[in-house]
Amino acid sequence: MAHLARLEFDEKGAEKIKNDMTQILDWVEQLNEVDTEGVEPLTTMSSEVNVLREDKVGEHLSHERGLANAPQKDSDYFRVPKVLE
Repeated sequence: MAHLARLEFDEKGAEKIKNDMTQILDWVEQLNEVDTEGVEPLTTMSSEVNVLREDKVGEHLSHERGLANAPQKDSDYFRVPKVLE
């Protein structure tokens, strides 16, 4: 497995990893013993529910009001510093 993951260990490290992997696999094997009949799978660990609202058309900001507080503007557009060379 270490070879497939491109990991290198000395003898002591390899023995520790082997013991850790054995413990993980033993724990996963215990999960196979749990009766999950009738239990719905989770799609998220959170109990939060999205609160959605209907879209409503409201008052629109005019072009002039949108540009009124712009630090720099050029006719009808915001001026921003160049980000690409």
